[in-house]
Amino acid sequence: MNQANWIDLRSDTVTEPSQTMRDAMAAAPVGDDVYGDDPTVNRLQDFGAELFGYEAGMFAPSGTQTNLIALMTHCGRGDEYLVGQEAHTYKYEGGGAAVLGSIQPQPIANQPDGSIALSDIGAYIKPDDMHFARTRLLALENTIGGRVLGTDYMAAATAFAHARGLATHLDGARICNAAVKQGISLADAVAGFDTVSVCLSKGLGAPIGSLLLGPKAFIEQGKRWRKMLGGGMRQAGVIAAAAQHALEHNVARLADDHTNAARLAEGLGAIDGLTVDTPQTNIFYIHMDQAACDGLRAAMAREQIRATVGPHTRLVTHWNVSADDVEKVIRVISAFFSDWKKT
Repeated sequence: MNQANWIDLRSDTVTEPSQTMRDAMAAAPVGDDVYGDDPTVNRLQDFGAELFGYEAGMFAPSGTQTNLIALMTHCGRGDEYLVGQEAHTYKYEGGGAAVLGSIQPQPIANQPDGSIALSDIGAYIKPDDMHFARTRLLALENTIGGRVLGTDYMAAATAFAHARGLATHLDGARICNAAVKQGISLADAVAGFDTVSVCLSKGLGAPIGSLLLGPKAFIEQGKRWRKMLGGGMRQAGVIAAAAQHALEHNVARLADDHTNAARLAEGLGAIDGLTVDTPQTNIFYIHMDQAACDGLRAAMAREQIRATVGPHTRLVTHWNVSADDVEKVIRVISAFFSDWKKT
């Protein structure tokens, strides 16, 4: 299947590197990163730390791994972290904290805006009692399901956690989307968090990799977990160069993805048979009758449009989805529901 001819709305993880990014990868000077000798990795780690306002950074293959390293560095065996029911670290990362870190997650219901109520955070912090796991960490996510957590909430949540003796970690898989949406710096978007994981292979367009950022001593300890988890890479400058290019060139353009998502939602919202959520960034959901799903999936596939179609379908725009692509998707889905309603 030729990916270049398809419009892929399943996720912004499907982005492919641009030619300029490929050129940067081909020209990257490299060394053995486990020894700390790869100059391109070192540059990326320093650049990312400065950009987000941290002392140090560590490059790893995936956001799942940087999140797990953070949890295992913040928490010891038998400790607990507080996390939203909808959060990626709890729901979509294979239970790694529990399975590999012996860390107990304490899931808490997310509010409709994606936040966790401060009163709920306080209620789930365990007392100092041998019957309970020791609550060590509050982990939040921004964006979460495409929703942006505002700076006032983030400041209040991190201050509340710190006042109760907890560390704070941010799963910033799409933190650049949140910053662009709010018109703030990347450092301001992560203010208050002791550590942050930043994914570079989603809307930013790198083919692989995430950064874990935090205090220097924390990052040095995290490197031991990275090695143990199989994340110690050798001539990793080849992929670090793509990540560097993404941070230098692809942050501001995320606004285009937000614009395309808004237009797609607007167009689909006019279709009888669909209920459409209003996107804040590049992710939103459309809702339909189960009976329409198989037919819509087939109709989209015939026009080389890919989505994970179901009664509640997530659609994601990214740099490989153009404004013209958006208009085509609207036309195809509109035509399908026009015919389906007649049957």
